[in-house]
Amino acid sequence: MSVIERTAQAVPTAPAERRVRLGGVTRESVLTLLGAAAGSLALDWVLYERVLPLSGAFGFLVVWYLLFLAMTWGLGRLQWDARTVRERLVQTVVGSSGVLVVALIVDQIVYVAIRGSHAASHSNFFTQSMETTATLSPITSGGALNAVVGSLEQLGLATLFAVPLGIAAAVFMSEVGGRLARPVRTVVEAMTALPSIVAGLFILGVVILSLGVQKCGFAASLALTVMMMPIVTRAAEVVIRLVPGTLREASYALGGSQWRTVLNVVLPTARPGLVTAVVLGMARGVGETSPVLLTSGFTSGMNADPFSDHQVSLPLYIWNYVRYPAPDMVARGFAAALTLMAMVLVLFVTARLIGGRRPGDLSRRQRRRLQREMAAS
Repeated sequence: MSVIERTAQAVPTAPAERRVRLGGVTRESVLTLLGAAAGSLALDWVLYERVLPLSGAFGFLVVWYLLFLAMTWGLGRLQWDARTVRERLVQTVVGSSGVLVVALIVDQIVYVAIRGSHAASHSNFFTQSMETTATLSPITSGGALNAVVGSLEQLGLATLFAVPLGIAAAVFMSEVGGRLARPVRTVVEAMTALPSIVAGLFILGVVILSLGVQKCGFAASLALTVMMMPIVTRAAEVVIRLVPGTLREASYALGGSQWRTVLNVVLPTARPGLVTAVVLGMARGVGETSPVLLTSGFTSGMNADPFSDHQVSLPLYIWNYVRYPAPDMVARGFAAALTLMAMVLVLFVTARLIGGRRPGDLSRRQRRRLQREMAAS
């Protein structure tokens, strides 16, 4: 036997590597979660009903969740190594958090739909105002048409004011820069966290009390503009920064100036993201109550002129009528809340459909037109 063979026999062979599979759903993991959930529920019931003097549904659920995590870890240690157990436990925490958020949203939607379906099921709710409706009037009288019209007009004016200012500020911070870019960004970030009632107080003090403008839909739209503009600015700045620098360099190489590059290259490329920024700002403004409460006033009749007299919106309509002791009035308030939720849902779906593409990606219509042009040439 040679020296090399003896050396090879003396060196111990390394154990075969075992592939660790992280992620995915297996039968063992599902059964472990089900067993941990059932065992923690039984133990929680014993503690609450037989051992400890505890009560309350919230505490019961919190203790159940903590026991569930503890049992998940314990059952996992009986089957897997420590690294796999940690990975499964983190997956459980993240997944349960997502389920909790979805459950809360569904619970809110179902609750509002149940409470407001009694009024929303009648067509008069969307075709009449509350001008001739008293507190004890039947549910077939009155509606929220004046609030829907007021919300649409106020939101439209606020969008008309906030979008140009927000996109211009975003272009300044991302394209122009300079010494003023940092202070402007700081102010925008501070305005993002601004309480909505402060915006209403600002318009109330400056526009209504100082300038003598009466409470109307126009004043409410100015308050909504203060709330929407930082949202539009922050989102637009992020989208503009995602535009590839090579497009700007190509424009400069062809002799384009900075403003022409921004107008003809940067903004068209970032158009889907800018639309998303605008719709997100609109969704923020459509549900604000406190600024509208301080600046628009309240009226039960129809007022389609936002520049004259008081004008009600959906958030203000909800705030006013859910406080009534009459059940039909409360039902009208919840029906208005359901209408407002539908409007916000439409805005977010629109943002998802229009702004789902990355900056520079072509839509289907643009790709078809490009193919036709290439085929014709």
